[in-house]
Amino acid sequence: MAFDTVTHRDEPISDAALAQLFTEARTRNAWTDRPVAPELLHKLYDLTKFGPTAVNNTPARFVFLTSPEAKARLAPHMSEGNRAKTLQAPVNLIIGQDLDFPETLPRLFPHAPGAKDWFADEGARRESAFRNASLQGGYLTIAARALGLDVGPMSGFDPAGVKAEFFAGTNIEPNYIINLGYGSDENLFPRSPRLEFDEAAKIL
Repeated sequence: MAFDTVTHRDEPISDAALAQLFTEARTRNAWTDRPVAPELLHKLYDLTKFGPTAVNNTPARFVFLTSPEAKARLAPHMSEGNRAKTLQAPVNLIIGQDLDFPETLPRLFPHAPGAKDWFADEGARRESAFRNASLQGGYLTIAARALGLDVGPMSGFDPAGVKAEFFAGTNIEPNYIINLGYGSDENLFPRSPRLEFDEAAKIL
């Protein structure tokens, strides 16, 4: 039967995979000099793009900085505590949010021809862009770990400076920045505590 060839989506992934994605994964503050192949960055995006967003609006825009020249353009806009590790990382990724995302909805959400008009209000458009671009950044973090990469998300930067340097003349705003590569244990903090279920969640 054809059903026998279909992956059973109700079966959990292995404990080893869960460890790589979550329980043993760490935010990296230092990096080896092992390069990240451009093909891997393409694969990373091609996984990330399948994460769900509201009405498939996919507002995130990704700028991968890999050359010394590109990274040098970013470095002055990073906070002092983030600058050295940003320059050391093989890849700096700027995640932006495109406030013009409704323009792509006729193609991305074709079964609702009027979807573009749902975001005529600037406040609603900005809120949706921020929320869903942030979601896409989260998907990218998990996808990167699944591909064997380490990540170091950061919010310590000058948004106006990054906007002017990388998104001038567009309606794209920077959301946050992720360092990507193969991390080392240098400057690795002990794992911080997490809230227990009953502190952060409830079942009604």
